Amino acid sequence: MLVANLKKELELEVWERLDGVTDPELDEPITDMGFVEAVEVTDARKVRVAFRLPTYWCSPNFAFLMAFGIRREVMALPWVAEAEVLLNDHCFGDKVNEGVNSGRAFTEIFAEYCDGARLDEVVETFLAKAFDRRQETVLLGLQALGHEPAEITAMTLGALRRVAFSGEEELRQLPRYLDLLLAQGLASEPQDLAFPTWDGDEIAPHELRAHLTKLRSTRINMEFNGALCRGLAKMRYKEVEIGPDGPQLIDFIAGRVPPRDEGVTAT
Repeated sequence: MLVANLKKELELEVWERLDGVTDPELDEPITDMGFVEAVEVTDARKVRVAFRLPTYWCSPNFAFLMAFGIRREVMALPWVAEAEVLLNDHCFGDKVNEGVNSGRAFTEIFAEYCDGARLDEVVETFLAKAFDRRQETVLLGLQALGHEPAEITAMTLGALRRVAFSGEEELRQLPRYLDLLLAQGLASEPQDLAFPTWDGDEIAPHELRAHLTKLRSTRINMEFNGALCRGLAKMRYKEVEIGPDGPQLIDFIAGRVPPRDEGVTAT
């Protein structure tokens, strides 16, 4: 039997790994979005993660990508023997849960349940949006520090790593931007340009303003969707007292309605 303190430490490790799972449309950690409901580590070193999305009808594509991400991050922990991912209260929940816990390849599952969609193409679309949002934050941070367009577009990866940012958002997004640059092979050596486009093209100094306008459009769309998701989640699972007219559907969904006492009959 796991000692309580050890169990708590292991569960904290899982939570830290889950910070690396993002909502694919918003590029925000599912932990920050409040999607993760529970993390449990059992005696057999099995991890169970339950999550819930803002609405019952959230895109199955998004649900699968997040479920895959949860399983991938949890299984990356060396002490984990088995992982179970549970999506609650979703119209596609049974298929997501069966698929992600089946042991089959994610690409096969995704194509079967998502109308033949290619997992790599869907991931590529969302990574491009995430790249734009992260890059914009870093570029605006450089402008705020007084860097001119010619300096920015010619900046190398090594030079970018030496910049002393102080803004909270720049400090948060810089490592995420660098991770994506490296993962996509867009820059890897210190002498490589730090700010290519997602397609790998160079940005000329006179093109920087138009490029930033494009990035701003992506960010505004993602921020709007993020605010909408947070609002829907709060409305769906808000804590409210049961009114004088009795419980509503939301009260049953949120588990606020106590079970009927045995032996009590209606009068």
